[in-house]
Amino acid sequence: MDTIEQQLEARLGRIHARQRLGIEAEHGHRVFGRGLNFFHPENWYSAHALIRFAIQLVGMYERGQSNARNLQVKNNRIHLPHLPQAFHDFKILHLTDLHVDMDDRNLAALIQTVAGLDYDICALTGDYRARTFGEIDGAVAGMQRLITTLKQPVYGILGNHDSIRMLPALESMGVIMLMNEATTLEKDGAKIFLAGVDDPHYFRVDNIQKAARDIPEEAVSLLLSHTPEIYRLAAHADFDVMFCGHTHGGQICLPGGIPITLDSKCPRYLGAGKWHYQKMQGYTSVGAGTSIVNARFNCLPEVTIHHLLLP
Repeated sequence: MDTIEQQLEARLGRIHARQRLGIEAEHGHRVFGRGLNFFHPENWYSAHALIRFAIQLVGMYERGQSNARNLQVKNNRIHLPHLPQAFHDFKILHLTDLHVDMDDRNLAALIQTVAGLDYDICALTGDYRARTFGEIDGAVAGMQRLITTLKQPVYGILGNHDSIRMLPALESMGVIMLMNEATTLEKDGAKIFLAGVDDPHYFRVDNIQKAARDIPEEAVSLLLSHTPEIYRLAAHADFDVMFCGHTHGGQICLPGGIPITLDSKCPRYLGAGKWHYQKMQGYTSVGAGTSIVNARFNCLPEVTIHHLLLP
């Protein structure tokens, strides 16, 4: 057993660590089969060049790349009747699907965008690496550049593009990783709870029961999930709010922001922006980065500030 495996087993437990490492070792991610969905276009690398060529052929690639650096700062208001007074207008900076090693210009634009923002905590909902397998050094270096510009505390989870071998590096940067775990947020003697699950989309190593185990029933609880696909489980586990990403909002959309595909097994209304299911509120960010090809059309990238508010 190598050192990283020992570290991961000590951090996550033997079963969780071996599940993640074992799936990663199965000759990289698969295009067909595995995961929650049957088809995984993010793993079909021969198609990436074809899509890029088609965009270049119609003379739109430079515009698509420029769009990918045109980050929007969104503000989302979340009203919670039982929110403690101390947390009124508590601000959460939500970053997702960063793919920091895709294009250095995208990362530079992201760093510039977040540098002057006002928030209380930052939440990262996964997909820090561009590819779904292979080396992690580029993604780790990119995340190091970003993390140094973010205000602490920073909380995070992993996505389907991320290797579990990135976990020690992220935690060494000061990111509080929530691997099917919860933590307490305290302010002026009041408490709310923030939980996070490991990737539910491809690796399927999420465990909501474990993440919610120590959260009091009456407390305000927030969940970080890479994908909205587990929205029903989260709602019936009594989470008040769920923050997620993964879909990129389609990334390459028809006019009006209509996604061609969302690569997510959930209703299309969960694909981008604010939504509700049962008593739970949710938000699916379209993400700050790009996947498959470094271009966006009719779906600009975003960083989101969530404001927790009393009614």
